[in-house]
Amino acid sequence: MYFEIYRQIRGTVLTGKGQWRWRLRAGNHETIASGEAYVNKADCLHAINLIKGTCEQTPIREIQFEGGEAAR
Repeated sequence: MYFEIYRQIRGTVLTGKGQWRWRLRAGNHETIASGEAYVNKADCLHAINLIKGTCEQTPIREIQFEGGEAAR
């Protein structure tokens, strides 16, 4: 697995053009996960480091949607 970071070149400023994004790729190069757009490259890298810092003890929370809202 590996992370990719890239600067979005399509769209408009309102849809994130020019902002930094990340995606996590599997060994077969398929996208496993991706994140939101960040104005600064440093913020994008910080988000990746937060994800890399998770471990087996990081909880998984299942949520259900009721009437369009997430119920916890």
